[in-house]
Amino acid sequence: MNDATPRQLEFGGLLIEFDDRVIVPREWTVAQSSWAEELLQQSPPGAVLELCAGVGHIGLAAVAGTARDLVLVDLDPTACGYARRNARRARPDRDTDVRQGRVDEVLAADERFVGVIADPPWVPSDDVGRFPDDPRTAIDGGVDGMDIAWSCVDVAARHLGAPGWLLIQLGTTAQAEAVRSRLLDAPGQALQVVEVREHGERGVLVLVARGGGA
Repeated sequence: MNDATPRQLEFGGLLIEFDDRVIVPREWTVAQSSWAEELLQQSPPGAVLELCAGVGHIGLAAVAGTARDLVLVDLDPTACGYARRNARRARPDRDTDVRQGRVDEVLAADERFVGVIADPPWVPSDDVGRFPDDPRTAIDGGVDGMDIAWSCVDVAARHLGAPGWLLIQLGTTAQAEAVRSRLLDAPGQALQVVEVREHGERGVLVLVARGGGA
């Protein structure tokens, strides 16, 4: 049985709380927060959305020191509980909107964001046994690892403003190329991959932008 005893770690200058029932925040994923922070410095005013947010650490670190509204979305109620606690600690003077549910079901049709951060499960179902310490629901991305990732891309297409960007974490360059190919085949979405950064065995970060720029 996973231990429900709260633990803490430092992430991007923030104190983040979690327990063994959720996926442990990976130290290296601060690279996603840092890149999103850079993008926000060049973005127009507006709110930020994080999909598959877990305990909220990546999104919270990205908007730290800003006055931007932040919406955190995750399917796991335990993760959402920790995300609320972490948000209260990281942003005591601002309300952070934490929503529990499927990424494609919790947003109103008219909501728009200048940036979307996503850290979806990307491990193919047959490979989840390689990660016995991680909750299956937090890492299982379906047959090819892309089931939830595609939902994140579709949500971004519907809810990004113009200009706007999606910064999504995936597992392999092949998955990143699958996103590139799909967007090239859907020009009506006006989204395209503009940069991919590899992190070795730790995965890849893919920047998707509306109109070709963030």
